Amino acid sequence: MGGFLEKRFLRKSAQRWAKMADEAAALPADDLRALRRTAARLRGSLDRFSAASEAALLPDGQAEILRPDQCDWAWRPDPWCVPRRPAGVTEVSSPHTLSDAVTLFHDCARSEITLRQIRNDHPDIPAGFSTVLDVYRFDGSFLSLVLSLPEAGVRGLNRNHYYSLRAMVERENPIEIYARLNVQHGPNTEQMVRQLDLTQEAGLAEFDLGYGSINEKRVEKAWIDLIFERPAMNQVRIHDLTLTRAPRADM
Repeated sequence: MGGFLEKRFLRKSAQRWAKMADEAAALPADDLRALRRTAARLRGSLDRFSAASEAALLPDGQAEILRPDQCDWAWRPDPWCVPRRPAGVTEVSSPHTLSDAVTLFHDCARSEITLRQIRNDHPDIPAGFSTVLDVYRFDGSFLSLVLSLPEAGVRGLNRNHYYSLRAMVERENPIEIYARLNVQHGPNTEQMVRQLDLTQEAGLAEFDLGYGSINEKRVEKAWIDLIFERPAMNQVRIHDLTLTRAPRADM
């Protein structure tokens, strides 16, 4: 009953404020000044409630990640689970930081690239947000998102591991997307390039370190370049992106 009465009170209050807005021109000046001060306090409280409720309704950013057998690490980067402010940027410069671990790079003389974060509301998309790239004229030679793996994803890395990068990607026009794994070990950097195999918008790229030659004792850091080929006049919506690590099957 308390909940019902509270909801009724809030509904009536909203109706009352709407009525006062319609009648504002006829109200005395002193009343208007007092009501403006009250409205400002209410607006602050409503804005805080809106932000808190949005955060509470977001899914757990590290939940619902498809994990292979014996997976020992899984990660969904912040742009797909944490709201950004501002949500959109035009004429994106290079480098442009999306989060501590995700950066966009390009070499355009004049940027005609926009970047947006939009809220996901489709039940089949586990990520809270999509990252949307709009590219118009493109006078550069490369466009890439760089994912810097957190320390937990590199700790204990050895040649018995493999990484799996999964992405849900919607493209306005056909475009090839490549993923390049870079593992720095001592003065050397091991690189593996895979084309993102997009089947019905679900993409997968796997990196088996057993085929590489990393010095396991000297691994310092790792990152992935997500490279967009010929991106001009296209929109790419990355609805979700996750990375996992697991031991490879014994041969």
